[in-house]
Amino acid sequence: MARRRLFLTASAAAAVAAPLTTAAAAAAAAPLSASARAAQAAGPRRRPPGADLRAILREIDPGRIEATVRKLASFGTRHTLSSQDDPVRGIGAARDWIHRELQGYAARSEGRMTVELQSFVQPVSPRVPVPTTITNVIATLRGSTAPDRIYVVTGHYDSRASDVLDATSDAPGADDDASGVAVIMELARVLSTRKPGATIVFAAVAAEEQGLYGSDHMAQAYKDAGADIQAMFSNDIVGTGNPGDGTRPDPRTVRLFVEGVPTSETAAQANTRRSVGGENDGASRQLGRFAQDVAENPQTGMNVRVIWRRDRYLRGSDHISFLLRGYPAARFTEPRENFAHEHQDVRVVDGVQYGDLVEFCDFGYIARVARVNAATLWSLAQAPGTPRGVVIDTTQLTNETTLRWQPGTEPGIAGYEVVWRETTAPDWEHTLAVGNVTTVTIDLSKDNVLFGVRAVGTTGLRSPAAAPQPS
Repeated sequence: MARRRLFLTASAAAAVAAPLTTAAAAAAAAPLSASARAAQAAGPRRRPPGADLRAILREIDPGRIEATVRKLASFGTRHTLSSQDDPVRGIGAARDWIHRELQGYAARSEGRMTVELQSFVQPVSPRVPVPTTITNVIATLRGSTAPDRIYVVTGHYDSRASDVLDATSDAPGADDDASGVAVIMELARVLSTRKPGATIVFAAVAAEEQGLYGSDHMAQAYKDAGADIQAMFSNDIVGTGNPGDGTRPDPRTVRLFVEGVPTSETAAQANTRRSVGGENDGASRQLGRFAQDVAENPQTGMNVRVIWRRDRYLRGSDHISFLLRGYPAARFTEPRENFAHEHQDVRVVDGVQYGDLVEFCDFGYIARVARVNAATLWSLAQAPGTPRGVVIDTTQLTNETTLRWQPGTEPGIAGYEVVWRETTAPDWEHTLAVGNVTTVTIDLSKDNVLFGVRAVGTTGLRSPAAAPQPS
């Protein structure tokens, strides 16, 4: 691929904020008139869903989600240490029901979706007093054009009461986390008849409450296999926008927790990050920007409130298992929790109902969260993969910026865009189409802004941006 040299004066660079279109590179490099600069100065724009995604979002059914949450709650408890062979109560009954349902969805996929039970024995640990079999239920929808590129979405199907070792008391776990499992199952149902470009994995993981054991095993299995997981999302406590604590409900917002400094960062990587100011440009932060871009629209009816931290205080979810292996990952959760309905025995005290009961879930809200997930995952799977090997040339002192990256090998790549922002800005402010090249030089000082590179597909869909490393 050729190298491009784009001359952009400092004043023009400050004004350019090109719309997210597939404008030709030559047009991007052409001098901008004052009127054009003014028209392009509106900043980043949200990406409207295409016809295929709109159809997917319409199919997500609050009624089916409600039926799933109620069914999971009906098993009484889904505690990791509860019965594995009782057909009506306990985690084994829940596991088998989830497996049957996902197999039914796979039957509609013309062979593209497979379902497996991924089991292992967890040794004795602080929350597992005896060796215990733990099983994840995993549905894999193989991609049609880039099957080796993988996106994972999870909910955990285990539950707990007040005592984390109490395997006998009722623990319906409606919000935590039948709601998240309902999201991934509804996504699997709707997408099973589609043909995503990349592979999407829908997983109901186990033993989250005992220490993230199910997702830890799953993530390590992927790591051992050298899997190219470019994003993972945990849906954990996504049951309602109404905290029920007297504060104002927020039924149109879902939080997305994304870490800054990577959990898996090495000492050498930390030194590089500190030198370039890359605390806000890790791969997980780019997922947060991407999700807002593609999932905030009238079709989802939701705002994605990105929280710049790995998770809430004193808490954690299954995305951490993937972060530990160096995979980009994030966690969806409701905007304000009611802790009387999480990790609590079912009881009434002074007229207050405790326990994670179905009656406190909002199935319309869960459906909207599912649409946010669908918009994000489908857009990722249909777009090119995130560019690899992006570097910024730091071999000499210059006021220009030279960026290089590896050529994409997947079909359907139309070209690339360079994006940048002020170092104090939270999101990309400027976009420049550079064509189907792997090297570009821009007349803009690398010392003053933060850069990224993203791939553009022939359909106009864009990948998440990749921040460059110094060469």
